[in-house]
Amino acid sequence: MLLKTAAEDYQKIGSKSGKTMGKKNTSKIALFFLPSYSPERNHAEYLNCDLKYGLSQKVMQKNDEQLKKNVQSHMKLLQRKPDRVIKYFKHQSIKYAA
Repeated sequence: MLLKTAAEDYQKIGSKSGKTMGKKNTSKIALFFLPSYSPERNHAEYLNCDLKYGLSQKVMQKNDEQLKKNVQSHMKLLQRKPDRVIKYFKHQSIKYAA
């Protein structure tokens, strides 16, 4: 099994020990070094964007309980529509994570 990971903090993971770990385990791990701030290359940002858009389409939340309910509703929608989430990883910037 190959573990893929994105090293978002190049200063820490890009250190000598991080590079050594990556070299010793090339058959088991693939490291992708990203700049410290690169939301377009972070697959979690695609989920955040989808969630924010989904919430903007609902009635404005009046309290924390309503917000929680709307977030859970949108996340359940995504569970029922895995193809929608798969599309995140088809974007050129985050194909590395697929």
